[in-house]
Amino acid sequence: QVQLVESGGGLVQAGGSLRLSCAASGRTFDNWRMGWFRQAPGKERELLAAINWSGDTPYYADSVKGRFTISRDNAKNTVFLQMNSLKPEDTAVYYCGGRPKLTTKYDYWGQGTQVTVSS
Repeated sequence: QVQLVESGGGLVQAGGSLRLSCAASGRTFDNWRMGWFRQAPGKERELLAAINWSGDTPYYADSVKGRFTISRDNAKNTVFLQMNSLKPEDTAVYYCGGRPKLTTKYDYWGQGTQVTVSS
């Protein structure tokens, strides 16, 4: 059974940094695409960043480009999201999502981790 477990959220002041981790288990994740999403109250879940198995050409949403960096350690089945220059509008629950190879949907999700940025 696939499990994704996020960690690293918390309360930080505007301008600060946090590093989120997503530990995956339950199978091998060769060629899975992994993404970081967030959902703020009253808003839809949005894709922030995504990365292939090889780690090349990651995707970033415009709202986080230049501030957030996605990376992965395939040996440890872990994906990271380094978040710098955080803003109050970054406050949300952050989720890790997994998209198996040859599919087009993120079908596997973690439980989420709260990130709160104070002004």
